Amino acid sequence: MKKKMTALNWVALILGLFFLYIPIVLVIVYSFNESKLVTVWSGFSTKWYSDLFQQEGIWSATKTSLLLAVGTSTFAVILGTMAAFSLVKFKRFKGKTLFSGITYAPMVMPEIIMGSSLGLTFVALKFSTGFFTMMIAHITFTMCYVVVVIQSRLTGFDRHIEEAAMDLGADGIRTFFYITLPMILPAIISGWLLSFTLSLDDLVIATFTTGPGGTTLPIWIYSKARLGVSPNINALSTIMIGIVASIVFLVTLLNLYLAKRREEDEKNAAKEAFE
Repeated sequence: MKKKMTALNWVALILGLFFLYIPIVLVIVYSFNESKLVTVWSGFSTKWYSDLFQQEGIWSATKTSLLLAVGTSTFAVILGTMAAFSLVKFKRFKGKTLFSGITYAPMVMPEIIMGSSLGLTFVALKFSTGFFTMMIAHITFTMCYVVVVIQSRLTGFDRHIEEAAMDLGADGIRTFFYITLPMILPAIISGWLLSFTLSLDDLVIATFTTGPGGTTLPIWIYSKARLGVSPNINALSTIMIGIVASIVFLVTLLNLYLAKRREEDEKNAAKEAFE
């Protein structure tokens, strides 16, 4: 039986939506402001969008952020999948508790501590800080999220399917690529997207581990915002919001289409079985 929404539920819902989306709406509105002052409305204008793409360093920072996020998420998925398999497949091995603690530690550790410790480590090892040191740092703190996502999928995985494949003559490698991998692929994709988002959004760790030629988009935005938020930043934020909203909309449509196809296939299968 469905429960009706009470007045308190409606108030909490409206306040929550206002709290989440009013700042986003204000950023979008003031990105079309004529004035250089982001808090004073002086008329509608799109000049800040054209001015944004003339800003020095924005394209280089965007390219660096995208390459860093793709490389980080790819390696994080590979290492995270291996770690998740070790924790799930091997029930008991020496040092499992320590290995598990080290794997999950970045999730609860403040980024300021991780960034400073990794920066000091690179300096002590005499590594030239830059793109690759940022990638190592990002892999370190994003891999734990991949492990959690894939481990939860492996925990509820039906082992009898793998055993059936091996009984039919498939070796371990063939079983993994033809049985296990397709079944955990949604979790792998989710882990990749999560690590991509975390890497693309990171500022603190990247600041401590960056070097010449390693300016990411968050670092570029922060360097501009330290002198005061300009309409250029609002325009950039609006573009990023539009891209994310479009991706979410397309993914939602794809999920609805797949759900509809699945429902039609089930109906057809039931109809054929009845006939």
